[in-house]
Amino acid sequence: MAYLCSKLALETGTLVLVNLTGKVKDTNEPLETTVEEEAKALGIYDPSRRYEPRLVSVGEGWVIPGLDDALKQASVGEKVNIDIPPEKAFGQRDASKIKLIPLRKFGEKAHEIAVGDEVEVEGRVGVVRFVGSGRVQVDFNHRLAGKVLTYTIEVVKKLEEPAEKILYLIRRWLNIDEKKISFAIEGNIVKIQLPEETYLFEGLQISKRGISRDIFKYVSGVEKVVFIEEYQAEKKKEEKPQQEVKKIESQKTEDH
Repeated sequence: MAYLCSKLALETGTLVLVNLTGKVKDTNEPLETTVEEEAKALGIYDPSRRYEPRLVSVGEGWVIPGLDDALKQASVGEKVNIDIPPEKAFGQRDASKIKLIPLRKFGEKAHEIAVGDEVEVEGRVGVVRFVGSGRVQVDFNHRLAGKVLTYTIEVVKKLEEPAEKILYLIRRWLNIDEKKISFAIEGNIVKIQLPEETYLFEGLQISKRGISRDIFKYVSGVEKVVFIEEYQAEKKKEEKPQQEVKKIESQKTEDH
């Protein structure tokens, strides 16, 4: 699909759909992509996920700072290649975030710990760099800290219509097919009918709150969001006609 290139500036808070592919510059290690063909070419294709442009609010921290900066300067329909330094990505490596921890702190699982494992200590997740002498060296730096990243980005579309914004904001919080999303805009009220499959989603109430907050922020004029859940009685199995029942009973009698 081809898109016209638009030179209009993307202001902070603009909702856009973005295709992106990211790698570590020095090693070419693939990090992520929203494009199926790229995923296959990079060897990171996952058949269980949906590949499509990502919803981003420009300049509001939905992506790393370097990408946010690039999006502010991007044009709709234009592909841009950028290098992102550590300070605009996951920060520089910090030696103070590398800790030596007594092996006994890991309790019964202490004997299972090996170099390269991810472990959680006091609410922080780190990577084991060394195990020995009854101690474990854990690196709490982000694994991409100190790395220069390279990204290819393309702003596929700028969302402007209220219905488009609402659709993608719902999908931001609920990972469901857009064909299953039903909503109506009635004056200053948005009514959203959720598919039954979402009723037992973990954190559904948090998702509803997030959807409402986003709609109030990005769709002007909306003052109320209503979620509708419908439950239908299961249909009873139809009883067999009386004549058929008699016929079966008759056959059983004859068999005896």
